[in-house]
Amino acid sequence: MTNLLERAFEEASQLPEVEQNALAKWVLEELHSERRWARRFAESEGVLEGLADEALEERRQGRTMPLDPNRL
Repeated sequence: MTNLLERAFEEASQLPEVEQNALAKWVLEELHSERRWARRFAESEGVLEGLADEALEERRQGRTMPLDPNRL
C-alpha cells in the first residue's frame, strides 16, 4: 500500500462510522466500475479497430468532410 493511501485510510478512520461506510461503499463502487469499464473496453478492441478501418476507408474514398467545430 502506498504512503498516500495509508494516510487517506488513517484519516478516514477518524470519521464517524456512517461516513466511513459511505466512503467505503463509494470506493468499492468506483473500483468495480473501473474494472467493468476496462473489461468492456478490452472486449471491444476488435469492434473499435473495425470502425477505425471503416472511417479510414471512407476518408480515402473522399466520403468524409472536415470537422467544423462551429457547426456542432
